[in-house]
Amino acid sequence: MKFLDQAKIYVRSGDGGAGCLSFRREKFIEFGGPDGGDGGRGGDVWLECVDGLNTLIDYRYQQHFKAKKGGYGMGANRSGAKGDDVVLRVPAGTEVLDEEGDTVLADLTDVGQRVRLLKGGNGGFGNAHFKTSTNQAPRRANPGLEGEERWIRLRLKLIADAGLVGLPNAGKSTFLAATTAAKPKVADYPFTTLHPGLGVVAVDGREFVLADIPGLIEGAHEGVGLGDRFLAHVERCRVLLHLVDGTCEHAGKVYKTVRAELEAYGHGLEDKPEIVALTKVDALDAETLKAQLARLQRAAKKKPLALSAHAGQGVREALRALAYVINEGRVQEQAREVAEPWRP
Repeated sequence: MKFLDQAKIYVRSGDGGAGCLSFRREKFIEFGGPDGGDGGRGGDVWLECVDGLNTLIDYRYQQHFKAKKGGYGMGANRSGAKGDDVVLRVPAGTEVLDEEGDTVLADLTDVGQRVRLLKGGNGGFGNAHFKTSTNQAPRRANPGLEGEERWIRLRLKLIADAGLVGLPNAGKSTFLAATTAAKPKVADYPFTTLHPGLGVVAVDGREFVLADIPGLIEGAHEGVGLGDRFLAHVERCRVLLHLVDGTCEHAGKVYKTVRAELEAYGHGLEDKPEIVALTKVDALDAETLKAQLARLQRAAKKKPLALSAHAGQGVREALRALAYVINEGRVQEQAREVAEPWRP
């Protein structure tokens, strides 16, 4: 299955059914009067967050979704049936934006969450609705109201507790494969990861979700390489694990390159808690390792971790550091929910 995290679709709610113009005609009833029923309401357009989906591939080959029109009113005061709704099922973490992509209309983060995007048109009144003491035989009925229509954009942002960032071939996929049951592609050339991946990490009796995204290179915010569009998948993370390849020429410069791309992207990524780690340390001699750690510490202004996912060195320490930050974030979020008054 292909991974698709963006889609543009057209949605339209159903038109309301027309009211009926009818009079009661029965034997021995001389003045039956009007009995035209109202039209049915058009179908709505709903968005529903469901379990079992992790991509927007369903909206790759179908982009138009229209709800059914409401039924017509009928004689004998029979109302028209309501039109069938359209329910768009999306994975957790899907944002719904307007056609230009500037305004967020809905953010579906919890399984079972439902949002009515467009309301169906109301059905028209039948002539029985217009009967009065001075107008006992009205000969008018209303047409149904038209439904709403618009183009929308769906954008998937994976829901993960921690995210991996770094240059291509920094060891992100290797780290994900070594710490989770995920099976990402691992090779000795850049850009082996072409779409984000998720894995569940278990450490010290606690679990959290780890996200891996394609590597960033200088100029990614301008579209160089694979660009920075995949950074949306780590926007919801509580902490970032910044991996720097220890075999590179200068670890400090590499770190600053990725940080510059995060700052250029914005959306709060530059302010997220960050854990810095030097990878592939099993391939370095003691003198080179010491020099690279010193360069990275000067650039990041914090003590980096030294790890090798291939050899298992320093991996548990990195996971514990991530788990600590994630747990602190959860505690603070729960405290805010208790402190803030409930709002309907």
